Amino acid sequence: MAGQSSKLATAPTATPTATPTAARGVSAGNLVRIRAACAHIDARDGQGITLADLAAAVGLSPWHLQRLFKRAMGVSPRDYADARRTRRFRDELKNGESVAGATYGAGYGSSSRVYEQAQAQLGMTPASYAKGGKGARVVYAIVDSAVGRLLVAATAHGVCFLSLGDTDAPLIAALRAEFPKADSIAPDEAAIAPAVDAVLRHLAGETPHVDLPLDVRATAFQRRVWQELIAIPPGETRSYSEIAETLGVPRGQRAVGRACATNPVSIVIPCHRALRQDGSLGGYRWGLRRKQALLQREAEHSGT
Repeated sequence: MAGQSSKLATAPTATPTATPTAARGVSAGNLVRIRAACAHIDARDGQGITLADLAAAVGLSPWHLQRLFKRAMGVSPRDYADARRTRRFRDELKNGESVAGATYGAGYGSSSRVYEQAQAQLGMTPASYAKGGKGARVVYAIVDSAVGRLLVAATAHGVCFLSLGDTDAPLIAALRAEFPKADSIAPDEAAIAPAVDAVLRHLAGETPHVDLPLDVRATAFQRRVWQELIAIPPGETRSYSEIAETLGVPRGQRAVGRACATNPVSIVIPCHRALRQDGSLGGYRWGLRRKQALLQREAEHSGT
C-alpha cells in the first residue's frame, strides 16, 4: 500500500478473494484481527479507508497489519479491497446496471478509475465484460504443434485464450464458451500469426518463456499465482503447496490449484509446472498426457 493515506474501498455483497487461514507467524489472536479487518473493509460499502484507520480498528500498527494480512490472505489489504470492489462492479453490470451506475455503486470515484483498472482486473473494457464479452472481437488460428492441435486467440489487447487438443471442433467450442457473447469470433491466421509463432518457438525450445501481451480476467490472487508460475524456470516444477507457501498462504494449495485450473492461456502462463506434493501430475485442463509431454520437452530443452 502506498503510504498510510492510501484509500481502500469495497462492498459487502462481494465474495472474499481468499479466506484467512492459519499461517506461519500468524497467531490465533492475530488471525482473529485479520478476519476483523476483512469484515471492516467489507462493511465500508464502497467507502475509502486508510491503512492507518484500518489498523487502529483492529488494534495493530499499520506496518504489522500490512505484513500479517498479506501472510494470512496472500494479498495486501489494498489488493483485497480492489478485488472486492471489482467483484461488486462486475456484479452490478451483470445485474443490468449501466456502466455509470455500476461505477459509483461499486465505490469508484469516477469512470476514469474504472478504466485505469480494467486491463488488470477485468481484462476487457467494462462495457464488454458486462455482457460476457460483448463488444470484443476475437480472432484465432489453429495449427499443429509438438503437443497436438493448438488454438491461439486474441482480442485487440492481447492473447485471451489458448487451448490444446486432438481435433479442432472442441477447441473452437471451448473458445466460444469462454466468450459466449463476443461481437465476433473468427479465424484470422494473418492477424494472429505473431502470437502463434511465439508459442510454437517456445514449444520448440527456442525461447524460455512466451513474451506476449495478455488480455485475461483475473482476481488479485489469481494474478499472484500466475506470476509465480511464470517465475518457475523451464525444466523445473513446484508443488501447489510450495507455491502457496511462497505466496504466504501455506494452507492455500487448493486455492492455488483452482487458480491453475482457471488459467485461460496455458503454456503462456505455464500451469503445467505445478504438481501435487507427492510429485504426481495432478490435473490439467488439456489432459495429463499433454502435461507430461510439456514437462518432458522443457526438461530436454533446458538440459535438466
